[in-house]
Amino acid sequence: MTRATRVGVFGLLGSGNLGNDGSLEAVLGYLRTEHPDAVVDALCGGPEAVTARFGIPATRLHWNRAEYRTASRAGAIAAKGLGKLVDAVRTAAWVRRHDVVIVPGMGVLEATLPLRPWGFPYSLFLLCASGRLLGTRVALVSVGAAEIRNRPTRALVRWSARLAAYRSYRDDRSRDAMRAMGVDTTRDEVYPDLAFSLPTPETSAPADSPGTVCVGVMDFHGGNDDRARADEIYRRYLDGTIRFVRTLVEEGRPVRLLTGDDCDRSVVAAILDAVDSPLVTAAEPASLADLMHEMAAADSVVAVRYHNLICALKTGTPALALSYAAKSDALMHRMGLGAYCHPAREVDADRLLEQFRALEKHAPELRRTLAERNRAAARQLAHQFTALTAAVFPAADHAHALREAP
Repeated sequence: MTRATRVGVFGLLGSGNLGNDGSLEAVLGYLRTEHPDAVVDALCGGPEAVTARFGIPATRLHWNRAEYRTASRAGAIAAKGLGKLVDAVRTAAWVRRHDVVIVPGMGVLEATLPLRPWGFPYSLFLLCASGRLLGTRVALVSVGAAEIRNRPTRALVRWSARLAAYRSYRDDRSRDAMRAMGVDTTRDEVYPDLAFSLPTPETSAPADSPGTVCVGVMDFHGGNDDRARADEIYRRYLDGTIRFVRTLVEEGRPVRLLTGDDCDRSVVAAILDAVDSPLVTAAEPASLADLMHEMAAADSVVAVRYHNLICALKTGTPALALSYAAKSDALMHRMGLGAYCHPAREVDADRLLEQFRALEKHAPELRRTLAERNRAAARQLAHQFTALTAAVFPAADHAHALREAP
C-alpha cells in the first residue's frame, strides 16, 4: 500500500491578514482537487485560527509567543535569543515529517512593510535550509519579492530562495528583484497571485444611478526604508483618505469601508469619527470571499492593500490603487488598469478624485477588460498547479493530477 504524501503549509497564516489566509485557501483547494489523499498540516503564526477555519492540524511558528513584541528587559531579550535556537530545532523536526512543504503566495521575499531580519525572514531561512538538508522539497508558490537593502534581511531572503526546490512569482518585478539579489531565476516562472484561483461570487449589473464606493483602508506607515517619517506618511495618507471620503459623501455617494488585516480597524475608526454620516458604513470581512462579496456589489473600489485590490479586480469591479509598493503597480498593469494608480505615501485628495472620476467614466470598458484578464489568470494558475505537481510531488501522485489537468 502506498503511503499518503505528507504536505506542510508554512507562513504567517491565521494571524489576521486576509490575503495570507486567502493564499492558503487557494493552495488547499488545489491539494484537495489534485492530491485528495495528501495529509496536510501547517506551521504558522495563528494555529488555532487555521485549524478552526480550514480543518487542518497546525503548529505555532515560534516557540516564543512574544516574538513580534519589542523586547527591552533582559529577560525578554534572553527569551528571544533562546527562541531562535529552539525554533531552529522545532522547524527542522517539523520539516522532516513532510515530503513537500508549500509556502502559499504572500510577500515572503520582500520588505515593503516594516520587517526585522530575525523575525519572519529568519523563519523562512530555517524552513528552506531544513528542507535542503533533510530532503524535503520546499516550494515557494506565486510569492512576492522585492529588492532589499538591509544586509541581514537581504542575505536571509536570498539564501531562502536559493535553497527552495521550486520558485514561482506573482509578477515579473518579483522575479527581477530576486535576480538582482543574486538568485538564478532561469527556470523560475511568473503566474498570477494565488487568490485569482478562488471562487468568484455572482455579480450584478451596476445600477444606472451612482452606487456604493468601497474604500479599502490600511494602517499604513510606509516600509522598512521609511521608519524616520512613518508618522508623517500615516498622517498624510489618513488625511487624504478622509478628504476623499468626505467629498463622496457630500455628493450623496454611499461609502463602505473595508479592512484587510486586524490592525486596520483603527483607520476605520478614525475615518468614521472624522466623517459623521449615515452614508459611511464599515464591514468586518473575515475572508477574501467576504471582501469579494462586498466589492461585487459596489460600483467601484479604491484600496491600498494588495489583496483588497485583487478582490476588486477578480470580481470585475473597476478599482483605483493607492499604491505603496511596486507589486500594486504590477498588478494593476497586468489587469489593464495601470493608469489608475496613486501613491499611498503622497496622497493628494484632489488628484485622487480626478483619477476616481476617470475610473468611473470608463467603467464599462474596464469591466470588459477585467473579464478577459480574469479568464487568462485562471488558465495560467491551472498550468502552475500542474507544473507544481510535476516539480515537487512524488511520482505516485502525478497520475491523478494529470487526469485533472485542463
